[in-house]
Amino acid sequence: MSIKDNLLRFRESIEPKALLVAVSKTKPMSDLQVAYEAGQRHFGENKIQEMTEKWETLPKDIHWHMIGHTQRNKVKYMAPYVHLIHSVDSPRLLKEINKQALNNNRVIDCLLQIHIATEETKFGFDQEELLELLSSDEFATHKNVRITGLMGMATFTDDQEQVRKEFSSLKTLLDHINHNNLINDSHELKTLSMGMTGDYEIAMKEGSTMVRIGSAIFGSRDYNV
Repeated sequence: MSIKDNLLRFRESIEPKALLVAVSKTKPMSDLQVAYEAGQRHFGENKIQEMTEKWETLPKDIHWHMIGHTQRNKVKYMAPYVHLIHSVDSPRLLKEINKQALNNNRVIDCLLQIHIATEETKFGFDQEELLELLSSDEFATHKNVRITGLMGMATFTDDQEQVRKEFSSLKTLLDHINHNNLINDSHELKTLSMGMTGDYEIAMKEGSTMVRIGSAIFGSRDYNV
C-alpha cells in the first residue's frame, strides 16, 4: 500500500479518539510531502538536527513533535519552532527547555516521559521522581514551558497483558495528578502519548490520546542512510 493509503487507514482507526503523529524519522522529505498532501500535519522525529532540516524546507503549518531522547545542548536548535516535546525525562532538561523557550519568547508545550517498561534502556521519571519534580520550588519558576501530559513506552513483548498494565499505570498516574491538583493551573495534563504500531490498539483502550506510528505508514527504515 502507498503512504497515502497507509495514512488514511490509520487515521480512520485512530481519529478522532486520538491524534495520529506520523513518525517520519530517517525518511526523505519527499515521503513527508506525500503525507502532507494527504492531510497529515503532525510529524514525529527523534533527532533534532534532522527535524530542523525538515522544518526549514517543508510547509510551515506542520506541527513538529520531538519524540526521541533529547540532549540538552541541542534544545536551542528546535526551540524556535517545535510544537511538542514528548521526551522530557529529567529536571535539567526541563530547565534547559524553559531557558531556550524564554530566549525565543515562547511557551513550549512538553510531555513528561515516564518509565513504565521493564527494560532499563528506556528513559523517563519513575512515579516518585515525577511527584518530587512537580512539588519542587524550581518547577514553579518555569514560566516558559507548559506541561500538557505524560508519555510512556511499553515493554517490547508479546505479552499483551503486561503491555496493558503498563499503559494502564500511566493513565492512573495522569488521573492521580489531575484529581489531586498536584500541578498548578498554568499546566493542563490532558495528553497521554502512548502506543506505537505494535501496541496502539491496547494503548487506546487504556486511554491514549496520542499515538506514534512510523514504519507502518512510511515503510521500513534504512538506518544506513
